[in-house]
Amino acid sequence: MTEKVDVLYINPGDRKQIYQNLGDEFSAVEPPVFAGLYATYARLKGRNCAIYDANGLNVSAQQAAREVMEQYDARLIVMVVYGHQPSASTQNMSAAGKICGFIKAIDSTQALLMLGTHPSALPLRTMQEESVDFVIDIEGPIGIEKLLRNFDADKGDIDLADFGGIPSLWWRRGKEIVAPLEKEKLIANLDVEMPGVAWDLIDMTLYRAHNWHCFEGINERSPYASIHTSLGCPYACSFCCINAPFGKSSYRFWSPEAVVKEIDYLVETYGVKHIKFVDEMFVLNKRHVLGICELLAQRPYKVNIWAYARVDTVSDDVLAPLKAAGVNWICLGIESASDHVRDGAKKIYANNDIIEVVRRIQRAGIHVIGNYIFGLPDDTLARMQDTLDLALQLNCEFANFYSAMPYPGSQLYRQAEVAGQKLPKQWADYSQHGFDTLPLANDYCSAAEILGFRDKAFIEYYQDESYLELIRNKFGEEVVAHLQRMVEVPMQRGILQDKKIA
Repeated sequence: MTEKVDVLYINPGDRKQIYQNLGDEFSAVEPPVFAGLYATYARLKGRNCAIYDANGLNVSAQQAAREVMEQYDARLIVMVVYGHQPSASTQNMSAAGKICGFIKAIDSTQALLMLGTHPSALPLRTMQEESVDFVIDIEGPIGIEKLLRNFDADKGDIDLADFGGIPSLWWRRGKEIVAPLEKEKLIANLDVEMPGVAWDLIDMTLYRAHNWHCFEGINERSPYASIHTSLGCPYACSFCCINAPFGKSSYRFWSPEAVVKEIDYLVETYGVKHIKFVDEMFVLNKRHVLGICELLAQRPYKVNIWAYARVDTVSDDVLAPLKAAGVNWICLGIESASDHVRDGAKKIYANNDIIEVVRRIQRAGIHVIGNYIFGLPDDTLARMQDTLDLALQLNCEFANFYSAMPYPGSQLYRQAEVAGQKLPKQWADYSQHGFDTLPLANDYCSAAEILGFRDKAFIEYYQDESYLELIRNKFGEEVVAHLQRMVEVPMQRGILQDKKIA
């Protein structure tokens, strides 16, 4: 028997394609936060909603489509295309497109809408390439509700309806793709209009924290949740596309009271201990950060939180409150050891500043994840080596090594298109860990050289004796063994097998 719903939100994903064998044990499995937020908004408008998490269930696109059509009778299916981190939307487009195609093959009349970072960045191309009836090129919840109201008035016959009055909605009039005449406004009051995730629509047993997030209990990575305390980012880093769904650089908050109320619910209802603050920049607005920390420090429970910060946003007066609140990990976007390369990425500070900030965070009892990018414009093999040397010197408790990738919606993507540079063949190839990933070449290095250096740096870092000794002393031999297994997972790279690709 099928469940009748107004809106079914689908979270797409293909763990094997995105992470290769690292997805079996080492990667996190994130709950579909945006689908859950949008479901909350729709429910407050009186809509009946459901969520199907293809990524969490780890099913094929064909199985996802079959189960969706067997289990639900939805007036509208919404494909919510985001990722583990803000720049990871595009890599999920291949899975999203396949699911839509299989759904349309089962029932060509099923109304399908796609939204997320990638569709917001490339709405026309998404309409041209994907088996969808609609794309929303901005946040989404308001447009979904306006579309449903139109369905109410027209009895759901999308072939006869006119959707031209809905801001930010792309739609089809026969074979013609109709662009919206104006942008929808962003949600103004997050506490009132979208107060948290609809957790009861999600199977919380499906999710696990990042491996490093649980170094103090490596075999206890669940129950796990990720939540937003803010949306958007006021910065404009050249490699980032986070603001594509918001139409501009923006920064909106849930109140500290609303954030901690949601954490209370997660702890009391699901026993959640490990929490990720998904915000692209949590440690930024001091009033917001300290408000959340003060409330969490008063709670009788203990949580293990990680959050993002910039090197230039971490001040001494927030570190003790962060630790008292349960923020045990801070992820810093260090990017490069080269001042010149960092300046191009809109990050202006010196290596001494980076070293000092990392040491201050560690002295406060908080662990650091350093994020590094190889192959940004102006990067050379020598500069990449300097970045690896800096990473080894910093000796953070964990490190992420990336290749410069021109994500749609970012300045790098626009520059690459104008310059006619070679881009990945399919959307899944924007995954940093995929077999056919294709980094952005620059004036000094080929894509193969950049990716090869990235993969070499990953192995060198996690086999470095100073690093392993740090981990052994802080977390024990079991975590060292876990990291050794991680490094031994083979990463197959098509570009490194085909040296003809530049």
